[in-house]
Amino acid sequence: MEMPNPNPGKNLIIEVNNKKYIRYPIKTHLITSKDKMIDVVFNYTKDYLKQKDIVFIGERSLAISQNRSYEIDKVKPSKLANFLVKFVTKSSYGIGLGSPQTMQLAIEEVGKIRIIFAAIIGGLTKFFGIKGVFYKIAGPQAKAVDGAAPYVIPPYNRHVTKAPLNADKIAQEISDKIKVPVVIIDACDFGVWVVGKSKGVDEKLIIQALKDNPLGQTNEQTPIGILREVYD
Repeated sequence: MEMPNPNPGKNLIIEVNNKKYIRYPIKTHLITSKDKMIDVVFNYTKDYLKQKDIVFIGERSLAISQNRSYEIDKVKPSKLANFLVKFVTKSSYGIGLGSPQTMQLAIEEVGKIRIIFAAIIGGLTKFFGIKGVFYKIAGPQAKAVDGAAPYVIPPYNRHVTKAPLNADKIAQEISDKIKVPVVIIDACDFGVWVVGKSKGVDEKLIIQALKDNPLGQTNEQTPIGILREVYD
């Protein structure tokens, strides 16, 4: 079967440490909470996979399948969320915790005490020019919260989403079924982070090979990809 083409504006091939890799985006139906990601990945990749491939999955789609995506109007921010969001530095690569609703999800994920501690220490270190401390203390569950954004495919452009649960465990279960390594990624057009991975995944390779987000983040509807080394 012919392999998929790259998404618009994305390159199919990237070079990492003098090796070339192809990143195939896999188009699927619109993922909902009725889907099981293990079945989705198996059904959409089974005709394409080869030995030594790595399957990568967008964390938002996994979270959606776990019913961890919520209509923004149904998330009611607490007084703490409304207060803390005033101190969030707005980023060019996404909303992050810059809305009361996403801050509320982060509080629900890691607890009030941890969020308050992260905010205090993050604020103090930012005064000395040290950035990123808030998310290091708040942890990956807070960092992976996704906000509503106009560029996201509907209806999820009006949703806020928590990080997926048990990402390492799910990645391994999918890997066991499809017989290649699997990694769950949080990606935007400014970089990629590993949320969960199975055995056999080189995290440094993933970050370099997917740093330009070949899955895209608008209406591509490609929550799954295949990473394959090119052999001359």
